[in-house]
Amino acid sequence: QVHLVESGGGSVQAGGSLRLSCAAFGYTYSSAFMAWFRQAPGKEREGVAAIDSDGSTKYADSVKGRFTISNAKNTLYLQMNSLKPEDTAMYYCAADEYAGRWYEKEEYNYWGQGTQVTVSS
Repeated sequence: QVHLVESGGGSVQAGGSLRLSCAAFGYTYSSAFMAWFRQAPGKEREGVAAIDSDGSTKYADSVKGRFTISNAKNTLYLQMNSLKPEDTAMYYCAADEYAGRWYEKEEYNYWGQGTQVTVSS
């Protein structure tokens, strides 16, 4: 059974940094397409960044140049720098064998429980 566990969320001031982690269990990690999504209160869950099995990365325009997605062994990371109050949300790790539209939550069958990120001004 696939199990994704996020960690690393917290509260920071604007301009600060956080590093999120997502540990993957019970999954053929080498063939995975993995992504980070976020959901703010009252808003839709949106794709933040994704990485495919050959290491190609994709980012939402709102985080380009500030966030970096990476993976190592069975752990997915999201390094978040220059954080803004509008980055405040619950952040989720997602995975599947392939995601043609990486930014669409419907492309992923496996999800973590989420980790909260709060950025104060």
